[in-house]
Amino acid sequence: MAFEWYDAIGALGSLLIIGAFFFLQIEKIKSDSMSYSILNGLGAVLVLISVFYSFNLAALILQLFWLAISAIGIIRVVKKKKQS
Repeated sequence: MAFEWYDAIGALGSLLIIGAFFFLQIEKIKSDSMSYSILNGLGAVLVLISVFYSFNLAALILQLFWLAISAIGIIRVVKKKKQS
């Protein structure tokens, strides 16, 4: 099995998601911060790219929800900033 460019993109996406969670756990980032949602959303997009080249239904479902939830977080931060 060869390690293709899309595998590297997906691995980077996984690292972004894991990194965001790690920083949350060590309290270097807050769950309601823009950076947390962006890291998760970007990670999900990168994993989705790899999924389109090497299909996996479970990964597709997980990343679509991960991206949607991240988008909700980004929208909430933007709305909160507009109100203040």
